[in-house]
Amino acid sequence: MNNAIDETHDPARTSWVASAQGHGEFPIQNLPLGIFSPAGGTPRGGIAIGNSIFDLKAALDAGLFSGEAERAAQAAAGATLNPLLALGSTPRRALRRRVSALLDAAGAERAKLEALANKILHDAADCTLHLPAAIGAYTDFFAGIYHAENAGKRQKKDPPLTPNYKYVPVAYHSRASSVLVSGAPVRRPHGQRLLGTDTTPSFGPSVKLDFELELGVWIGPGNALGEPVPIARAGERVAGLCLLNDWSARDVQRWESQPLGPFLAKNFTTTVSGWIITAEALAPFRIAQPPRPAGDPAPLDYLFDEADQRSGAFDIELEALIMTPGLREKKLSPQRLALSNTRHLYWTVAQMVAHHTCGGCNLAAGDLFGSGTISGPDRSGYGSFAELSSEGMQPLTLVSGERRAFLEDGDELLLRAHARRDGCVAIGFGECRGTIVAAA
Repeated sequence: MNNAIDETHDPARTSWVASAQGHGEFPIQNLPLGIFSPAGGTPRGGIAIGNSIFDLKAALDAGLFSGEAERAAQAAAGATLNPLLALGSTPRRALRRRVSALLDAAGAERAKLEALANKILHDAADCTLHLPAAIGAYTDFFAGIYHAENAGKRQKKDPPLTPNYKYVPVAYHSRASSVLVSGAPVRRPHGQRLLGTDTTPSFGPSVKLDFELELGVWIGPGNALGEPVPIARAGERVAGLCLLNDWSARDVQRWESQPLGPFLAKNFTTTVSGWIITAEALAPFRIAQPPRPAGDPAPLDYLFDEADQRSGAFDIELEALIMTPGLREKKLSPQRLALSNTRHLYWTVAQMVAHHTCGGCNLAAGDLFGSGTISGPDRSGYGSFAELSSEGMQPLTLVSGERRAFLEDGDELLLRAHARRDGCVAIGFGECRGTIVAAA
């Protein structure tokens, strides 16, 4: 991934787009990529700036780009970002630098841009966000070590982690067709469940519907079938990150998962936030991969790269909140369920890419990874209801007086994320939200 710090990260840079000043998500230092449609318009590529969206197609029509930046803008101006993701970091960085210069309050072209504002800027509140890319494949990892340990403890395994966990970035292939953008409703799924003390399964709506607090990884340039991506180059394949909620039907999962793992428990819906926070925007928030505990094995050679260990992890705060009918009725704010951090990932995203391709699997631009649930070391950071309520045995009491062991119809689950560092302007990911609707 691109670790270079340049003028686009300058904390002194501000934008002539007034709403970008002090914006909690999208200041000029962020400039995330997405697909949007303005009111009455068709989907096209855009960049979030404050409460507005910068229209790449309109900017191209106005002749605002040249060179590599123009090449990138042309690739991003259509209905998906796949063509841009395939180009890699050099054009993407050129686009970022040019848009940053165009939106700079001290930029030489400010007067020209302000005159074009009604053509190249749209009020985000009046626009619809779409999936950033056409997703060819979606793989969900299990890299949050505290979540993995908690799952083993709930199943009374001793030790809680399987013998392969600290050697292999464990993952399974999930369903790309049911990945939805933030805001889409989540319909409660049906499936086989083994309820209570039953010894035979029944079929019906899930009664243990859960969320999972995850990081999404968007793949940029792919690799040819049969050609593994070496760990030293694996970060170059990552275009950016998003938030991801891998909704889970725990009762269905418990019954169906042996011996091959989740199926219907996971394939009904996954929700992602609508903006790709680029590798370039995240450069100031790269950190060393936390050291492994004493006694843990070192990664095998194909998963170990010194540069990746020095700066392959991220310092991103993650938050899960719930809004229920009772909270709405009492005009209360969403209640926080968990506060965690990407520091709790046992594997880096580059290690995920290297492992995914080590057998020759071909990734493609627009493929999506889920990190796995990123829980913290204690209950305040548990990123799922299965952990928070101990599989439903200890329901949470909300400030509204309602009790929740799992999600109920009408509940809305929100994920948020922010990257912060002293001397840098904080950036956000936007929201990843979904409301549970009754089973069909």
